[in-house]
Amino acid sequence: MIDLLLSADVWTEIDDDVEALLDKWFVAEGDIVQAGQVLLTVVVIKASMDIVAPAAGRMDKILVPAGATFARGAVLGRLQEVSSI
Repeated sequence: MIDLLLSADVWTEIDDDVEALLDKWFVAEGDIVQAGQVLLTVVVIKASMDIVAPAAGRMDKILVPAGATFARGAVLGRLQEVSSI
């Protein structure tokens, strides 16, 4: 299982109390995804960025819904690798 989260290097210049916004999911639970496929978009201090699948697999669980904010280190969703399906 792969935890999907915003990379720690994105947070390096950002205050600890600042939260990000999960703007949009492009996949649903159960969808099959390819490595490098855009899964979701987040917004951090007016900068929008995509989070891509680190491996091929199946979207197992969405933990933070679109429109919700999240803090540093939050797991946004979980991807089950194709070798585990």
